[in-house]
Amino acid sequence: MIDNEPTQPLVSIVIPTYNRPEYLKQAIASAVKQTYQNIEIIVCDNCSTENTQEIVESFRDSRIRFWRQPTNLGMFANQMYAFKMGKGKYVASLHDDDMWNEEFLTKLVPPLEENPNLILAFCDQYIMDAQGRINDAGTQKNTQAYKRNTLKKGIHQPFSEIGVVHKSVPTAAGCVVRNEFIDWDSIPSEVGGMWDLYLTYLCCISGYGAYYEPEKLTLYREHESTDTMRSGSKDAQAKIRKAKSEIFCYQQFMEDERLVQFKLYFQQRWLEAHTTLAIGLMRTENKSQARPYLLSAISKQKFNLRTMAALMLSFTPQQLASQLINASK
Repeated sequence: MIDNEPTQPLVSIVIPTYNRPEYLKQAIASAVKQTYQNIEIIVCDNCSTENTQEIVESFRDSRIRFWRQPTNLGMFANQMYAFKMGKGKYVASLHDDDMWNEEFLTKLVPPLEENPNLILAFCDQYIMDAQGRINDAGTQKNTQAYKRNTLKKGIHQPFSEIGVVHKSVPTAAGCVVRNEFIDWDSIPSEVGGMWDLYLTYLCCISGYGAYYEPEKLTLYREHESTDTMRSGSKDAQAKIRKAKSEIFCYQQFMEDERLVQFKLYFQQRWLEAHTTLAIGLMRTENKSQARPYLLSAISKQKFNLRTMAALMLSFTPQQLASQLINASK
């Protein structure tokens, strides 16, 4: 246990939430139990129909600050509002359905304190299911997918490839960021649900380094209502939102001369997002809106079966096209 001494810098833990009372209790509990004690916990409620304030008050912890939006601002605006409420030297995002190991901050704050040339510190994570059970296979797959299994412990500088190509940094729930280096108002609303990747991008281009702790200190919950699960399913609106965010982000990355070595990678992801957006639009029976995105993707890349198949479907009678699209992922 680390004592709450004046030399310990304040860490702002931001927990945006909307209608997840049971998960929220667990998230707050994991923040309250941090062995690193000099914290403020900001719970920013996006106008839930559930009584979030009652849950917050049940902890009887003066370090918790609660704010309820008078109207629903959308996920992005609520997240940014929570960040801007933070008064700490460091800030860390905790999703209302995720949890932290009690030593999460104890392990990640000291490297930042010891090295002023670091902008963030991050760790590996467990994957758990809706009931909070660790998914060992899913955890291993996640670590490998984001190449954290080959990432060495310690300082990485520069870390653009790690951050915006491999996406190794779990900025949304497994990362501590130096607050003073981020202008939260500079993050455009067009990034939407990909605000975490855009934040990683801002950190990458800052010129500062990142610290990696390979220990799994966070628990990421996979369940049906997560944006990741919805955008990968047959939820057309979630797919459209994600694709629009990707198009915006990868366009920004492509145009940044500091990332020129990764331009071809960003362009490929940008084109893939065009096809994804078109498929989402076709699922909502907007074939005429979908077709320009497919034509744009085809004109700027070599033959792509997914894009060509979607383009052909855009000329297929709506009833048959809907059946074929809904039968696919």
